[in-house]
Amino acid sequence: MGVPRAHSTRGQKGRRRSHLALKPANFSTCSNCHKQKLSHRACPHCGYYNGRAVVNVLAKELRKKEKQRKKRS
Repeated sequence: MGVPRAHSTRGQKGRRRSHLALKPANFSTCSNCHKQKLSHRACPHCGYYNGRAVVNVLAKELRKKEKQRKKRS
């Protein structure tokens, strides 16, 4: 087991941890439905990315509801 060679001061710890803060998410608008979405990801509302449909949002929602219905039964 490693043993520290010397005491780390508050300043040393603070300087080391200065880059650990969370940064705010950068949102962009969807070109199809004009809602906020994360950059470089398909829109969770309409399923479009780069001007074309890549995710069938309706089918995904139906599968989710079916799974919840089976779980309740």
